[in-house]
Amino acid sequence: MKYLVIGAGGTGGCIGAYLARAGQEVTLIARGAHGDAIRSHGLTLRQAQGSFTVRPAGVETMETYTDTPDVIFVCVKGTGLPDVAPFLRRAAGKDTVVIPILNIFGTGGMLQQEAPDCLALDGTIYTYSMIAEPGVIARPSGFIRLLFGYRRGQEHRLADKVKQIETDLCEAGIEGILTDRIEQEALRKFSYTSPIGAAGLYYHAVAADFQREGAEQDAFRALIREVAALGQAMDAPLPDDIEEINMAILRGLTPEANTSMQRDVAAGRPSEIDGLVHRVVRLGREYGVSLPWYEKISAWADGQGIV
Repeated sequence: MKYLVIGAGGTGGCIGAYLARAGQEVTLIARGAHGDAIRSHGLTLRQAQGSFTVRPAGVETMETYTDTPDVIFVCVKGTGLPDVAPFLRRAAGKDTVVIPILNIFGTGGMLQQEAPDCLALDGTIYTYSMIAEPGVIARPSGFIRLLFGYRRGQEHRLADKVKQIETDLCEAGIEGILTDRIEQEALRKFSYTSPIGAAGLYYHAVAADFQREGAEQDAFRALIREVAALGQAMDAPLPDDIEEINMAILRGLTPEANTSMQRDVAAGRPSEIDGLVHRVVRLGREYGVSLPWYEKISAWADGQGIV
Protein backbone atom coordinates (compact mmCIF):
# COMPACT_ATOMS: atom_id res chain seq x y z
CA MET A 1 0.00 0.00 0.00
CA LYS A 2 1.01 3.61 -0.44
CA TYR A 3 1.58 5.27 2.93
CA LEU A 4 1.68 9.02 3.42
CA VAL A 5 2.84 10.51 6.72
CA ILE A 6 1.95 14.16 7.27
CA GLY A 7 4.53 15.53 9.68
CA ALA A 8 7.95 13.90 9.97
CA GLY A 9 8.72 14.98 13.53
CA GLY A 10 9.18 12.69 16.50
CA THR A 11 5.96 10.76 15.99
CA GLY A 12 5.56 10.79 12.21
CA GLY A 13 9.27 10.36 11.65
CA CYS A 14 9.29 7.16 13.72
CA ILE A 15 6.23 5.72 11.97
CA GLY A 16 7.62 6.56 8.54
CA ALA A 17 11.11 5.27 9.30
CA TYR A 18 9.93 1.91 10.59
CA LEU A 19 7.50 1.38 7.69
CA ALA A 20 10.12 2.39 5.13
CA ARG A 21 12.72 0.07 6.66
CA ALA A 22 10.21 -2.78 6.31
CA GLY A 23 9.93 -2.10 2.58
CA GLN A 24 6.66 -0.19 2.54
CA GLU A 25 6.16 2.64 0.05
CA VAL A 26 6.26 5.68 2.32
CA THR A 27 6.09 9.36 1.42
CA LEU A 28 6.75 11.97 4.08
CA ILE A 29 5.32 15.46 4.21
CA ALA A 30 8.17 17.49 5.71
CA ARG A 31 9.12 21.13 5.46
CA GLY A 32 12.13 23.36 5.90
CA ALA A 33 15.60 22.21 6.84
CA HIS A 34 14.28 18.88 8.15
CA GLY A 35 12.66 18.05 4.82
CA ASP A 36 15.72 19.20 2.88
CA ALA A 37 17.99 17.00 4.99
CA ILE A 38 15.78 13.93 4.48
CA ARG A 39 15.78 14.50 0.71
CA SER A 40 19.57 14.79 0.65
CA HIS A 41 20.68 12.19 3.19
CA GLY A 42 17.63 10.13 4.16
CA LEU A 43 15.87 9.94 7.50
CA THR A 44 17.92 8.64 10.43
CA LEU A 45 16.30 7.12 13.49
CA ARG A 46 18.78 7.24 16.36
CA GLN A 47 17.81 4.82 19.12
CA ALA A 48 19.37 2.74 21.87
CA GLN A 49 18.49 -0.60 20.26
CA GLY A 50 20.21 0.25 17.00
CA SER A 51 20.10 3.29 14.73
CA PHE A 52 19.28 3.14 11.03
CA THR A 53 18.76 5.39 8.02
CA VAL A 54 16.05 5.04 5.38
CA ARG A 55 15.30 6.79 2.13
CA PRO A 56 11.53 7.21 1.84
CA ALA A 57 9.84 6.80 -1.52
CA GLY A 58 9.20 10.54 -1.49
CA VAL A 59 9.64 13.68 0.60
CA GLU A 60 7.06 16.31 -0.32
CA THR A 61 5.16 19.28 1.00
CA MET A 62 1.38 19.50 1.03
CA GLU A 63 1.68 21.87 -1.91
CA THR A 64 3.75 19.50 -4.08
CA TYR A 65 2.13 16.14 -3.27
CA THR A 66 -0.09 14.97 -6.14
CA ASP A 67 -0.75 11.26 -5.50
CA THR A 68 -3.70 9.53 -3.80
CA PRO A 69 -2.41 7.28 -1.00
CA ASP A 70 -3.99 4.22 0.56
CA VAL A 71 -3.21 5.32 4.12
CA ILE A 72 -2.48 8.71 5.65
CA PHE A 73 -1.06 9.12 9.14
CA VAL A 74 -1.65 12.69 10.34
CA CYS A 75 1.13 13.48 12.82
CA VAL A 76 0.99 17.25 13.27
CA LYS A 77 0.26 19.45 16.25
CA GLY A 78 -3.29 20.64 16.68
CA THR A 79 -2.26 24.04 15.34
CA GLY A 80 -1.53 22.37 12.00
CA LEU A 81 -5.01 20.92 11.48
CA PRO A 82 -6.39 23.94 9.55
CA ASP A 83 -3.79 23.21 6.84
CA VAL A 84 -4.41 19.45 6.88
CA ALA A 85 -8.17 19.57 6.29
CA PRO A 86 -8.09 21.13 2.78
CA PHE A 87 -5.17 18.88 1.87
CA LEU A 88 -7.20 15.79 2.80
CA ARG A 89 -10.11 16.97 0.69
CA ARG A 90 -7.73 17.13 -2.28
CA ALA A 91 -5.44 14.13 -1.72
CA ALA A 92 -7.58 11.54 0.09
CA GLY A 93 -9.89 9.40 -2.02
CA LYS A 94 -12.90 7.32 -1.02
CA ASP A 95 -10.61 4.32 -0.41
CA THR A 96 -8.05 6.27 1.66
CA VAL A 97 -7.79 5.47 5.36
CA VAL A 98 -6.81 8.47 7.51
CA ILE A 99 -5.42 7.88 11.00
CA PRO A 100 -4.73 11.02 13.07
CA ILE A 101 -2.08 10.69 15.77
CA LEU A 102 -2.38 13.90 17.78
CA ASN A 103 -2.45 15.00 21.40
CA ILE A 104 -6.01 16.24 20.93
CA PHE A 105 -8.91 13.92 21.69
CA GLY A 106 -11.52 13.21 19.01
CA THR A 107 -9.53 14.39 15.99
CA GLY A 108 -10.76 11.62 13.73
CA GLY A 109 -14.35 12.75 13.95
CA MET A 110 -13.36 16.32 13.20
CA LEU A 111 -11.33 15.29 10.15
CA GLN A 112 -14.16 13.06 8.90
CA GLN A 113 -16.44 16.10 8.84
CA GLU A 114 -13.82 18.12 6.97
CA ALA A 115 -13.04 15.36 4.44
CA PRO A 116 -16.20 13.23 4.21
CA ASP A 117 -15.10 11.11 1.23
CA CYS A 118 -12.23 9.31 3.01
CA LEU A 119 -12.41 6.95 5.98
CA ALA A 120 -11.10 8.83 9.03
CA LEU A 121 -10.47 6.60 12.03
CA ASP A 122 -9.06 7.62 15.41
CA GLY A 123 -5.63 6.76 16.75
CA THR A 124 -3.16 7.30 19.54
CA ILE A 125 0.49 6.42 20.11
CA TYR A 126 2.89 5.72 22.95
CA THR A 127 6.46 6.68 22.11
CA TYR A 128 9.11 9.13 23.26
CA SER A 129 10.95 10.72 20.35
CA MET A 130 11.88 14.09 18.92
CA ILE A 131 13.84 15.79 16.13
CA ALA A 132 17.48 15.84 17.27
CA GLU A 133 18.71 17.74 14.21
CA PRO A 134 17.48 18.11 10.62
CA GLY A 135 17.02 14.64 9.16
CA VAL A 136 17.52 12.87 12.49
CA ILE A 137 14.89 11.56 14.93
CA ALA A 138 16.08 10.59 18.42
CA ARG A 139 14.21 7.88 20.31
CA PRO A 140 16.12 7.39 23.56
CA SER A 141 14.26 4.36 24.87
CA GLY A 142 11.03 2.45 25.11
CA PHE A 143 8.60 0.80 22.73
CA ILE A 144 6.28 2.14 20.04
CA ARG A 145 2.64 1.19 20.50
CA LEU A 146 0.11 2.59 18.02
CA LEU A 147 -3.59 1.97 18.63
CA PHE A 148 -6.26 2.83 16.09
CA GLY A 149 -9.80 1.85 15.23
CA TYR A 150 -13.33 2.70 14.19
CA ARG A 151 -15.38 4.96 16.42
CA ARG A 152 -18.62 3.60 17.83
CA GLY A 153 -21.35 3.73 15.22
CA GLN A 154 -18.87 4.28 12.39
CA GLU A 155 -19.35 2.11 9.31
CA HIS A 156 -16.67 -0.61 9.21
CA ARG A 157 -15.86 -0.13 5.56
CA LEU A 158 -12.44 -0.90 4.02
CA ALA A 159 -12.10 -3.53 6.75
CA ASP A 160 -9.49 -5.59 4.88
CA LYS A 161 -7.31 -2.54 4.31
CA VAL A 162 -7.66 -1.43 7.93
CA LYS A 163 -6.61 -4.91 9.10
CA GLN A 164 -3.64 -4.81 6.70
CA ILE A 165 -2.45 -1.59 8.35
CA GLU A 166 -2.22 -3.46 11.67
CA THR A 167 -0.23 -6.24 9.99
CA ASP A 168 2.12 -3.80 8.25
CA LEU A 169 2.80 -1.92 11.49
CA CYS A 170 3.59 -5.10 13.41
CA GLU A 171 5.84 -6.44 10.66
CA ALA A 172 7.68 -3.11 10.69
CA GLY A 173 8.47 -3.38 14.42
CA ILE A 174 5.70 -1.12 15.71
CA GLU A 175 3.17 -2.63 18.11
CA GLY A 176 0.11 -1.89 16.00
CA ILE A 177 -3.23 -2.61 17.67
CA LEU A 178 -6.58 -2.40 15.89
CA THR A 179 -8.97 -1.88 18.79
CA ASP A 180 -12.74 -1.65 19.14
CA ARG A 181 -12.25 0.67 22.13
CA ILE A 182 -10.43 3.53 20.45
CA GLU A 183 -12.42 6.22 22.29
CA GLN A 184 -11.32 4.84 25.66
CA GLU A 185 -7.75 4.31 24.49
CA ALA A 186 -7.45 7.81 23.06
CA LEU A 187 -9.04 9.37 26.13
CA ARG A 188 -6.73 7.37 28.38
CA LYS A 189 -3.70 8.90 26.65
CA PHE A 190 -5.39 12.32 26.68
CA SER A 191 -5.97 11.99 30.44
CA TYR A 192 -2.21 12.35 30.84
CA THR A 193 -1.20 14.75 28.06
CA SER A 194 -3.95 17.29 28.73
CA PRO A 195 -3.60 17.54 32.54
CA ILE A 196 0.21 17.68 32.47
CA GLY A 197 0.11 20.27 29.70
CA ALA A 198 -2.53 22.39 31.45
CA ALA A 199 -0.98 22.22 34.93
CA GLY A 200 2.56 22.58 33.60
CA LEU A 201 1.61 25.76 31.78
CA TYR A 202 -0.41 27.18 34.67
CA TYR A 203 2.33 26.61 37.27
CA HIS A 204 5.27 27.04 34.87
CA ALA A 205 6.36 23.70 36.30
CA VAL A 206 8.61 20.81 35.28
CA ALA A 207 8.28 17.10 36.05
CA ALA A 208 10.08 17.40 39.39
CA ASP A 209 7.40 19.81 40.62
CA PHE A 210 4.71 17.20 39.94
CA GLN A 211 6.70 14.22 41.22
CA ARG A 212 6.61 15.53 44.79
CA GLU A 213 3.54 16.28 46.87
CA GLY A 214 2.28 19.83 46.68
CA ALA A 215 -0.04 22.19 44.84
CA GLU A 216 1.27 21.20 41.41
CA GLN A 217 0.67 17.48 41.94
CA ASP A 218 -2.74 18.17 43.50
CA ALA A 219 -3.78 20.14 40.43
CA PHE A 220 -2.49 17.43 38.08
CA ARG A 221 -4.49 14.78 39.93
CA ALA A 222 -7.61 16.96 39.98
CA LEU A 223 -7.41 17.52 36.23
CA ILE A 224 -7.10 13.77 35.66
CA ARG A 225 -10.24 13.22 37.75
CA GLU A 226 -12.08 15.80 35.67
CA VAL A 227 -11.12 14.04 32.41
CA ALA A 228 -12.27 10.75 33.97
CA ALA A 229 -15.63 12.33 34.87
CA LEU A 230 -15.97 13.58 31.32
CA GLY A 231 -15.15 10.11 29.99
CA GLN A 232 -17.86 8.60 32.17
CA ALA A 233 -20.41 11.05 30.78
CA MET A 234 -19.26 10.29 27.23
CA ASP A 235 -19.61 6.53 27.78
CA ALA A 236 -15.83 6.13 27.44
CA PRO A 237 -14.93 5.19 31.03
CA LEU A 238 -11.31 5.23 32.14
CA PRO A 239 -9.73 2.72 34.55
CA ASP A 240 -10.55 3.33 38.21
CA ASP A 241 -6.83 3.75 38.96
CA ILE A 242 -6.14 6.20 36.13
CA GLU A 243 -4.59 8.70 38.57
CA GLU A 244 -1.95 6.20 39.65
CA ILE A 245 -1.40 5.02 36.06
CA ASN A 246 -0.62 8.59 35.05
CA MET A 247 1.49 9.24 38.14
CA ALA A 248 3.61 6.22 37.18
CA ILE A 249 4.19 7.77 33.75
CA LEU A 250 5.13 11.05 35.41
CA ARG A 251 7.58 9.42 37.80
CA GLY A 252 9.42 7.95 34.83
CA LEU A 253 10.28 11.38 33.43
CA THR A 254 13.55 13.19 33.97
CA PRO A 255 13.12 15.93 36.62
CA GLU A 256 13.58 18.79 34.17
CA ALA A 257 11.07 17.52 31.58
CA ASN A 258 8.28 19.84 30.50
CA THR A 259 5.66 19.78 27.73
CA SER A 260 5.62 20.89 24.11
CA MET A 261 2.81 23.32 24.90
CA GLN A 262 4.98 25.02 27.51
CA ARG A 263 7.86 25.24 25.05
CA ASP A 264 5.63 26.66 22.32
CA VAL A 265 4.16 29.33 24.62
CA ALA A 266 7.61 30.27 25.93
CA ALA A 267 8.86 30.68 22.37
CA GLY A 268 5.87 32.77 21.33
CA ARG A 269 4.59 30.12 18.92
CA PRO A 270 0.94 29.09 18.54
CA SER A 271 0.18 26.34 21.05
CA GLU A 272 -2.31 23.51 21.47
CA ILE A 273 -4.14 25.35 24.26
CA ASP A 274 -7.45 25.16 22.40
CA GLY A 275 -7.38 21.39 21.91
CA LEU A 276 -5.83 20.51 25.27
CA VAL A 277 -7.74 22.93 27.51
CA HIS A 278 -10.48 25.03 25.92
CA ARG A 279 -12.02 22.08 24.05
CA VAL A 280 -12.26 20.12 27.30
CA VAL A 281 -14.26 23.00 28.77
CA ARG A 282 -16.56 22.97 25.75
CA LEU A 283 -17.07 19.21 26.07
CA GLY A 284 -17.82 19.62 29.77
CA ARG A 285 -20.57 22.06 28.98
CA GLU A 286 -21.91 19.83 26.20
CA TYR A 287 -22.12 16.79 28.50
CA GLY A 288 -23.08 18.67 31.66
CA VAL A 289 -19.91 17.83 33.59
CA SER A 290 -18.42 20.22 36.15
CA LEU A 291 -14.74 20.89 35.37
CA PRO A 292 -13.62 23.61 37.80
CA TRP A 293 -9.88 23.20 37.24
CA TYR A 294 -10.21 23.25 33.46
CA GLU A 295 -12.51 26.27 33.68
CA LYS A 296 -9.95 28.02 35.89
CA ILE A 297 -6.97 27.33 33.62
CA SER A 298 -8.95 28.13 30.47
CA ALA A 299 -9.97 31.54 31.87
CA TRP A 300 -6.40 32.18 33.07
CA ALA A 301 -4.95 31.34 29.65
CA ASP A 302 -7.40 33.70 27.96
CA GLY A 303 -6.42 36.41 30.41
CA GLN A 304 -2.76 35.84 29.61
CA GLY A 305 -3.45 36.06 25.88
CA ILE A 306 -2.14 32.53 25.28
CA VAL A 307 -3.07 31.16 21.85
